[in-house]
Amino acid sequence: MDPVTQGAFGAIFAQTISNKKKILFGSIVGCCAGLAPDLDIFIRSVSDPLLKLEYHRQFTHSIIFIPIGALIVTLFTRILFKKYLSLGETYLFSFLGYATHGLLDACTSYGTQLLWPFSDERISWNYISVVDPFLSIPVILSIIFAIIFKNKLITLFGILYIFIYLIFGAFQENRAESVGKSIANLRSHESKNLTVKPSLGNLFLWKTIYEDDGFYYVDAVRLFAKSEYCQGTKIKKLDILNDFSELDKKSQQYKDIKRFNWFSQGYLGKGIDENIITDVRYSAVPNEVDGLWGIRINLNKPASDHIDWVVNRRNYLEKWKRFFDLLLGKNCQDLIN
Repeated sequence: MDPVTQGAFGAIFAQTISNKKKILFGSIVGCCAGLAPDLDIFIRSVSDPLLKLEYHRQFTHSIIFIPIGALIVTLFTRILFKKYLSLGETYLFSFLGYATHGLLDACTSYGTQLLWPFSDERISWNYISVVDPFLSIPVILSIIFAIIFKNKLITLFGILYIFIYLIFGAFQENRAESVGKSIANLRSHESKNLTVKPSLGNLFLWKTIYEDDGFYYVDAVRLFAKSEYCQGTKIKKLDILNDFSELDKKSQQYKDIKRFNWFSQGYLGKGIDENIITDVRYSAVPNEVDGLWGIRINLNKPASDHIDWVVNRRNYLEKWKRFFDLLLGKNCQDLIN
């Protein structure tokens, strides 16, 4: 989730146990704790671009690390708030704030290793987008007004809103999955490895992906009072064993393909540029396969060299127009079984 929302979640949950006089200090400590797990973004390497993917949302986000992370935040925030908060209060605020982070991230589609070190599974419930102002802004306003008026009923309203919004996200996810299966049925396809993800900033336009006969099929679905689908396209699924048969299986690039496959939860495709492997899960426009990121294979590299990291930032103005056209229902149709 974006840092603003992470900080807001940490703050509002810390408010639930603060008294009226200390609600400001509790909010600040909770906010700091809510942000702290993302310090793992500094674990990176110039020569190995996939290192940041392996460690982001890993140990700092796991359930078992929460008490340790809360203690670290407590030690730092005590420098600022020693006069206003006891050690126990500071730790409780930190604990609640820190605990919200990994669970909130797991509600998105990026994948979070909540069960590290017992499992490296990237848990992603796909209930909300990684950036969603309809979730963030009401929570931030609840925090501010609760501090101004020193009224914890406003805090409880914000907490209630969070749970209602997440429940609505789960409901929409279930609807999107049902529509995704129906789309596959219309094409007489199997809906193998079906996954659905909310598009950026809303819970009404979703991306559906399923696999059939060596291809990933990508479409968008609109979920308002009625369900509609916006036909997309397909991309060849990566075959790790055969697509780069000339690549030395002991080379670092071959190992990196497997690492990227783990990060992408298997949703890898090969597009027009056959040397680029893209993460099919993410694109600016939900019914397209123009991946936001990927890796480039260079067969001329030494066996010890890593892959190249590729970021797609092309034609964003055009993509935003196509995105809003889909959101408004252009080129979308009712689902007729």
